[in-house]
Amino acid sequence: QVDVVESGGGLVQPGGSLRLSCAASGRVFSIAATGWYRQAPGKQREVVATITSGGITNYADSVKGRFTISKDNDKNTVYLQMNSLKPEDTAVYYCNARVTYYENYWGQGTQVTVSS
Repeated sequence: QVDVVESGGGLVQPGGSLRLSCAASGRVFSIAATGWYRQAPGKQREVVATITSGGITNYADSVKGRFTISKDNDKNTVYLQMNSLKPEDTAVYYCNARVTYYENYWGQGTQVTVSS
């Protein structure tokens, strides 16, 4: 069992920044990769960024150059630094900890709203 807790969402104006945090507990040694996903109302959930236990990162084309995923192994926490935010980034952001292809643990989600 892996418990995932997210924080850092909120309301920000276009061009602003937010940093999301994903803290994991439990069988953290078994996590192979962690990813940030987002889902806007009426739209399919999409991957935003991922980072493996070895530190390899991948980003969706829509956020490259603006978002940065990183991790602090000592704190068992993965971060998503979000800069130059656009209204199109408005969504519920979810953190996922993957143990195997079939074993995934999700956070509760945190709302990010980009609006003036």
